[in-house]
Amino acid sequence: MSNSTTAIADKAHLGNELACYVQTDKLEMLLPAIQALEATHKIQYQAQKLAYHLPLGELQLSELVVYLPEGMLAADIESVRKTAIKSVLAWHKGYLSGQKAYVAHTIEVLVFDIQFKSDIEQSSNVADKDNRHGKYKRLKHNFPARYFMEDLIIDMSDSGQLLQIFGWHDWQSILNALHTPCELWRFLRYRLEQLQQSAISHVPSFESEEALINNFVNSSTLFTQAIAIDNALIKYGMQDAPNAALIAMALAQKNHSPTSQMYQQHMQQAAILWSQLSSQMITTVSEKFIARKGREQQVELSHWQQQILDESLFSRHELVRTLYRHPKQQQSLQQRGYVVHQHSYERLGRHYVLIFYGQDAEGQHSKKAIQPNLAKIALDVATRLPIAELHHVIVLGIDFIIEAEDSFMDIDLWIQPVDAMSQRERQLSKQLQRLQQQNQK
Repeated sequence: MSNSTTAIADKAHLGNELACYVQTDKLEMLLPAIQALEATHKIQYQAQKLAYHLPLGELQLSELVVYLPEGMLAADIESVRKTAIKSVLAWHKGYLSGQKAYVAHTIEVLVFDIQFKSDIEQSSNVADKDNRHGKYKRLKHNFPARYFMEDLIIDMSDSGQLLQIFGWHDWQSILNALHTPCELWRFLRYRLEQLQQSAISHVPSFESEEALINNFVNSSTLFTQAIAIDNALIKYGMQDAPNAALIAMALAQKNHSPTSQMYQQHMQQAAILWSQLSSQMITTVSEKFIARKGREQQVELSHWQQQILDESLFSRHELVRTLYRHPKQQQSLQQRGYVVHQHSYERLGRHYVLIFYGQDAEGQHSKKAIQPNLAKIALDVATRLPIAELHHVIVLGIDFIIEAEDSFMDIDLWIQPVDAMSQRERQLSKQLQRLQQQNQK
């Protein structure tokens, strides 16, 4: 443990994105062992558990905040910390035994936050009081591989049930470094493998979360899914050759090239921009959903939000790169407007149609002509695409607006779910469509 620090309370973009995947209401955790310390050590605590239904699996996230009086001795702090962890582990074991079925794709995480309060005895609701005044004086503590090897008596071979424990600062650094829900999931799987390897070899696989994050983002894991989808797109005839940007980034990563850091920065910047644009798109769309109201509409809105946030670092990079190519296009093309087909590099079954509105208000690709027909366009694209795994077509209507020296994007959004269709069914559908077009002629 190190000395307490005052930490910034603002959530990372990824923290906000995770909120879109909450599956259930908060489950309050009652921890008798910590309650027993309330009188003797003048402490308080809050503990809760939330389930996040991420596309790659279910993240079971427990959060424990322990409030300690200022000036507490280091030995007493460590004693409280150990008691708190043992109490959560006991609760966790009881919780799992009460579950009807074990879910294979589940990751269990505990984020443990220790805060110091000078007025803990006078305040009945310390969390709310400190939120109002912006005080977050936290103890910086961590749980490296050695801690799991030497201090926790748990079965490291139980990959699905192992509770991964993080200090608050480390968890925030992970959210700030990874940016997307799917990369977070892959990192947690990677970390679990490292912990299990430590148990087998009896050698700690990492001494800090920072080092482990660095190892993860510099591993080939970051591009594995994108490369698999790139190969599938070539097989389907959706593209003629591998994505040049993907090859360049993957090779730079593999060869530990100096340009690898630059590519990582580009992906991180794109991830944040995509998060901001997604928030903007959903805010615009939500006005239409809210007008209809009802639980069903809220579920649908949440589903839309998850679809556009379920993109990896590389996938977001490609989407943002496509958007920001527009100002470099020929003026005649910008005047007419045009369409770009782009694919998710996280999910083969998700396809994007980016329609850049033309500046000619009466043109074929003007906002006036396209905006009312986004749903129809999505259905038409879904029928024509030869991908059997197709499950969503996302249409973006993009209006680049220039005011003085500033430029910004106004984006219309439509997300079309697509029923599963075999390759044969899709071919027959395309043949039928061609016959109908011939008859019309």
